[in-house]
Amino acid sequence: MRITRRLEFDAGHRIPDHKSQCRNLHGHRYALEITLEGEVNARPGETDSGMVMDFADIKAIAERELVAAWDHAFLAYRHDEPVMSFLHSLPAHKTVVLDLIPTVENLARIVFDILAPAYYAAYGFRLRLAAVRLYETPNCWADALAE
Repeated sequence: MRITRRLEFDAGHRIPDHKSQCRNLHGHRYALEITLEGEVNARPGETDSGMVMDFADIKAIAERELVAAWDHAFLAYRHDEPVMSFLHSLPAHKTVVLDLIPTVENLARIVFDILAPAYYAAYGFRLRLAAVRLYETPNCWADALAE
């Protein structure tokens, strides 16, 4: 069985060497879909009986592990010197420094790599993170899938 929980957050970024407008500082209302795969809990009397995982728990883990840090932050590529210098000049600015250029493809993979161990730690072999879909706009997204 597969289930999916959607969350949204706002963040800024830039693609330093992009040929068009994405080389400029800008932001998005990202939508994140987290798809988990596992067996339905068939143990009566448990709070998540009849579920793969409680949707509230999916959200809580994602909020704790990722969304709280990324929401209203600037997702900055570590080697983008002009932006890094600028962000360091802003006291207490919320910045997430990444080792990859923050394209939606790279961000989706980073999200997957952050969340997969968190869901495993919570539920072990009973379920696994099957995919994350990260929407950069309503019409553009990337899927990161389990290997």
